[in-house]
Amino acid sequence: MNRTVLGAVGALLLAAAGLFWWQGRAAVESAAPPPPTLAEIPGEGDLEVIPTEDGEGVMGADLPEVDEDTREERRFNRLDRNRDNLISRSEALQPRVAAFRKLDKDRNNLLSFEEWSVVTSNRFKGADANGDASLTRQEFVTTRPKQNQRPDCRC
Repeated sequence: MNRTVLGAVGALLLAAAGLFWWQGRAAVESAAPPPPTLAEIPGEGDLEVIPTEDGEGVMGADLPEVDEDTREERRFNRLDRNRDNLISRSEALQPRVAAFRKLDKDRNNLLSFEEWSVVTSNRFKGADANGDASLTRQEFVTTRPKQNQRPDCRC
């Protein structure tokens, strides 16, 4: 009972202290002088000092050059191997050739159901740590595809 009463009194005291602190802060800020106008700042009243949209009048270091390639342009350029500004079917399929060849065990350029199911079955067996022919949540987590190790941005 005493702990409850002391807790309630302590909470009220903290709330009151916060209220007084907040009110005192508001009073100080309301009495603060207004910010200076543009004419009061030396050298800032001239319109010639303000930079134009084409960059004239900018002081300081030069602005960095902007990379004009968008994300889709960079993706297009990665696929366009011969730089003819056209993506052929073979160029579009090239990134997936290595994954296909891993699955195509008999090297006949045909992926049969058996070839696919062997890889899937082996992956399942590798994830089934206790060998009970079923995956628990902890075992299923191990089948997650590996994340890309490269950073998303080129900083």
